[in-house]
Amino acid sequence: MISFKKLGTSLALLALAAPSAIMAYPQKPSIKSRQTNETTPKSFGVIVFQGMIMQDFVGVVDPLQIISHDFPMNLYILSSTLDAVTTEPANPAMNPKNSSFFPTINPTHTFATAPDDIEVLIIPGGPGVRAPNVSPITDFIRDRYPKLRYLLTVCTGAGLAAKAGVLDGRKATTNKSAWATITSYGPNTTWVSPARWVVDGNIWSASGVTAGIDLAFAWIKFIWGEEWVQHAMDLEEYVPHPQDFDPFSARFNITPTGSL
Repeated sequence: MISFKKLGTSLALLALAAPSAIMAYPQKPSIKSRQTNETTPKSFGVIVFQGMIMQDFVGVVDPLQIISHDFPMNLYILSSTLDAVTTEPANPAMNPKNSSFFPTINPTHTFATAPDDIEVLIIPGGPGVRAPNVSPITDFIRDRYPKLRYLLTVCTGAGLAAKAGVLDGRKATTNKSAWATITSYGPNTTWVSPARWVVDGNIWSASGVTAGIDLAFAWIKFIWGEEWVQHAMDLEEYVPHPQDFDPFSARFNITPTGSL
């Protein structure tokens, strides 16, 4: 027979516990301590330039910021100068309505003063990839690549890596809406389509814009493991697309090429 006195006591205890359970963040992964993870990358550089797509930047950096709360990590924002960088395209033809809807971001270092300890370099894309003189960017990528542990490109940022020559002999992918233009920058690259993101050695390349988010979570899983990527996914409430998810290849009539 049910004891209503005991039942009432249990319900009262449950009510007291409920608010703290609701308000608590997802439990952090119970994985190995930092001391045994000393080889995980610590210093990251992100290249910024006029006419970049901000989502290419944020989509990779934001999940990594979650990880940085539990692992020591440095972020360097790199450009040709320390002037604020706008996402507004330099070519007026790309802003036909003369809009002013373009955020800016402040670099922390120039290419000349970039710290020597950068282990991971992130290259976003955007209309600025097509600028007539991107040699300061491509020269930096070419010079720094041999010192890097990983190179991550997002969207048309693969075009800058291709122009720098670091994609020669490698597999990569890029934004399908800009496929013809960007792939022409890398005639010695094996361009892969369909593909949400592609891995070749230490080079990870994402397709268009939001594909960078999926690449970021896949890379976090690769570096820190399943529990940490799930931790970041829970906090950001995001379920990444798999590597072979790519409806945009068909949408833009890209002939299948290469392989994951």
